[in-house]
Amino acid sequence: MRMHNYMEEVVADELEILLRDKRETFCDCQKCKFDIMVWALNRLPPQYVITDRGRLFTKLSEQETQFKADVVKVLTKAIVHVCKNPNH
Repeated sequence: MRMHNYMEEVVADELEILLRDKRETFCDCQKCKFDIMVWALNRLPPQYVITDRGRLFTKLSEQETQFKADVVKVLTKAIVHVCKNPNH
């Protein structure tokens, strides 16, 4: 058994969706993607799970509109921040 912050998966998935249509607007190198994810994850509450049941419960919570809106809002701020201050 091992702990896992499910929020990492949520942020990674949502970031790919946000970047899908805007790749030519800013750098989408792996370093920038990780910087965006770290910036966002440091501002979002962790969602640790250790069991499949916990993962399922968290996945269901993810479907809530407010949860998704909060993630997208923080990710959008992270993208703007990293684009203004690239670390490469």
